[in-house]
Amino acid sequence: MAPLGIIPSGKTRSFADLGRRDPLRSAIWAMWNGAIWNRPSWADALLARRLLAAALTALALVLFLRGDPGSARTEVMVARRDLPPGHLLEATDLRATPFESGTLPAGAIGDSAVLVGATLTGAMRTGEVFTDLRIVGPRLAAVAAGTDDARIVPIRLADTAVAEILRAGDRVDVIGAEEQSGPSARPARLLAIDAAVVLVSGVGDRRSAPERVVLVAMDAEHATAVAAASLRTALTVVFH
Repeated sequence: MAPLGIIPSGKTRSFADLGRRDPLRSAIWAMWNGAIWNRPSWADALLARRLLAAALTALALVLFLRGDPGSARTEVMVARRDLPPGHLLEATDLRATPFESGTLPAGAIGDSAVLVGATLTGAMRTGEVFTDLRIVGPRLAAVAAGTDDARIVPIRLADTAVAEILRAGDRVDVIGAEEQSGPSARPARLLAIDAAVVLVSGVGDRRSAPERVVLVAMDAEHATAVAAASLRTALTVVFH
């Protein structure tokens, strides 16, 4: 057997021999060679423009995915896992993640101490940024009620079936009625108008207690009246 790389004697063939013995291959090579060297000058310019366009597109995609390395970044809190509405937040539910400052939503929270122990107003997905409207607090009350002096009042409805169909965002009037009958019974009273439901405890959890707590946002004056009435009066709501 001949050593590697050495063609045995008698089997050496020149390119001319290959062309004579394989005319099809020779014809293909001639056509390819002619197409490369005999093409018009405008074809070179067109090819150059297309190559440049492809290179610029690739560069733009890389820069888009990379982001601006010189932009300011801010560390904020995001959900470490999927969280249900009404969840009492713990440190294990949070993860600090840096974001470009210009991409963050308004009210993004960067201090975990603000969130630990707070009640979540709605469901959150893993990686979603916490904002001041995601937890029960003064900012949520002000936005929901449309007034800076808003308060959030917890109430228990006399008819638990009503609480079953309430959802965050519903607008309701709060009604108080004395739990007595006879001539001395007082008529029902309108305690608050156009209050905003911000949370209903146990929504989506069939194992939760049948008596749900409803959090409603309203102005400070009506919030005081509703809170006081809830201690001695049966409460219900009227939907808008």
